[in-house]
Amino acid sequence: MGYRYQAVLLFGAPGAGKGTQGSLLGRVPGYFHLSTGDMFRAMDKGSELGRVFFEYSSQGELVPDEITVDMWSRYANALTVLNHYRPHQQLMVLDGLPRTVRQVDLIRDHVDVACVVHLVAKDREKMIQRLRGRALKEKRTDDAKEEVVRNRLDIYDRETRPVLDRFDKSLVREVDAVGSPGSVLRAILEVVTPVQEARFGNSLES
Repeated sequence: MGYRYQAVLLFGAPGAGKGTQGSLLGRVPGYFHLSTGDMFRAMDKGSELGRVFFEYSSQGELVPDEITVDMWSRYANALTVLNHYRPHQQLMVLDGLPRTVRQVDLIRDHVDVACVVHLVAKDREKMIQRLRGRALKEKRTDDAKEEVVRNRLDIYDRETRPVLDRFDKSLVREVDAVGSPGSVLRAILEVVTPVQEARFGNSLES
């Protein structure tokens, strides 16, 4: 087994704020945010993999596990080669992977999970409205239809929520996702800062 990326997983239902918090945390020195959602949306829809992604996402379905992990590992390696991500200096903030129990096993050779931050938002209807509002603002056709959003949440309950049970309970920390972005970020930093310092020390990035 080769080098494994040191990572914190951002976990939570669609609409819980993983993308927002991942983006904010990625701006803090010592962290690098990697979002599988951003990776997929940036794909060329005319490519073979792009067509596969659009076929599934337009129905609110998950992309097959092996395809997702293969694409992600290639993407992470490219970021490393280009020196956008420095794995020996930065703690990866992984947003959107793993989403299924199968993906937990598939990423073990690539990722050393230091902590799982579980963003908890108990109001399902509020999450639906948040997702649809974001879709209209950002022109995300996959999230604009209510039935697609509800299907995504059903898939989360059925396939993604059980992923938490595959990690040691000592690694999983719950954070209330309801609140201002700044207050939620502060709570996340209280969890991940000791992890980042333990893995990489206090040295500044060059």
